[in-house]
Amino acid sequence: MIQELFTPSVQHTLDLIGIFVFAISGALLAVRKNFDIFGIAVLAEVTALGGGLFRDLMIGAVPPAAFTDLGYFITPMFAALLVVFLHPQVERIQVGVNVFDAAGLGLFCVAGTTKAYDYGLGLTASAALGLATAVGGGVLRDVLANEVPSLLRWDRDLYAVPAIVGAAMVALCIRFDLLNPVTSALAAVTAFVLRLLAMKFHWRAPRAWNRRSTVREE
Repeated sequence: MIQELFTPSVQHTLDLIGIFVFAISGALLAVRKNFDIFGIAVLAEVTALGGGLFRDLMIGAVPPAAFTDLGYFITPMFAALLVVFLHPQVERIQVGVNVFDAAGLGLFCVAGTTKAYDYGLGLTASAALGLATAVGGGVLRDVLANEVPSLLRWDRDLYAVPAIVGAAMVALCIRFDLLNPVTSALAAVTAFVLRLLAMKFHWRAPRAWNRRSTVREE
């Protein structure tokens, strides 16, 4: 078992911050899609908790943390209400929301990988669930909003790749017995910085070589 990297109170605070910013992104998409208040709340909850729920169900950590800690459920609701009443103001600070979303991505890919390994998964599977923890909520958000998930679209800045890098760094640290608060923080910061750079310079993954697609580019 991996010893706790942070104190429970610090870990809980970091989780709530990540959940809050993910919920904001889900609620904003719901507003753009003209959803009602219930739809906004659902999309906020799914975006914030979807990745963690998937991870916990896969590793047998039941009931999932989202159902045993009221704060995990209430935080997305608060974010949804904030967007319902203040979405024009929230839209104006979208750059700031994106920065916090990138921070959440880094935190969740690290937390997901370490938790999966604690429950007996191998390094590769743990890293895969670290990725799923970080991006799973966004995938569910886009599916429910009837959109192609962002991480599958070539015309979107890299999102999954930074999470993959962060999760892989954690797996390597576990492999060589180097995982501690400093190295885990370094993995989270690396994913965070890569995501920021991808947004700034519009880095995108390559497509198929010599493709002959008839799909219209948006």
